[in-house]
Amino acid sequence: MTDLPSLIAAFTTLFVIIDPIGLAPLFLAMTQGMSPVQRRRIGFRACAVAAVLLLIFAFTGEALLEFVGISMPAFRIAGGVLLFLTALDMLFERRQARREDQTDGAMEPDHDPSVFPLAIPLIAGPGAIAAMVLLTGQAESALGVGAVLLVMFLVLGLVMVLFLASTLLERMLGKTGINVVTRLLGMLLAALAIQFILDGLRGSGFGA
Repeated sequence: MTDLPSLIAAFTTLFVIIDPIGLAPLFLAMTQGMSPVQRRRIGFRACAVAAVLLLIFAFTGEALLEFVGISMPAFRIAGGVLLFLTALDMLFERRQARREDQTDGAMEPDHDPSVFPLAIPLIAGPGAIAAMVLLTGQAESALGVGAVLLVMFLVLGLVMVLFLASTLLERMLGKTGINVVTRLLGMLLAALAIQFILDGLRGSGFGA
């Protein structure tokens, strides 16, 4: 796992599954109306939580899920359902309406999407967790495991860089453009959620 081809394969696997490029517009839509400081805080927190989760599963693997009686297909279905609820909020702008709802001049605190759905399941989703379990399982030494973890942190670093660049994207699109993008991404997020559920059902034996 420490040779260059293996490292490139590990990087490609995690990069494709986590998809930092695809996450950037989702991050932008979920942090619509927030200040750059708030966005940085949420981005760092999401990446940190995802890193901790992936580290846990890298060292414990499926044993942790089995210990609490949760299969990977069940985890994927649950993540899909929660992700679908978030997609509905994006489609119907419920989150933005909650932000604008004021009572006696006091605005409701901003919704924090850092843990869900950014860290889980968008960054550290079932696919990324399964990939970490597989890659660390293939490592034949502690050095190999360390190389896999280094690749993981590199991919998460790219996620953070693209999160920070989302503010520039917002300036380019404007308010109307952001609203359009939010609706479109809500549809894509809903489709991704259904795919999570279908994959989970297929993995559990339904529809095989």
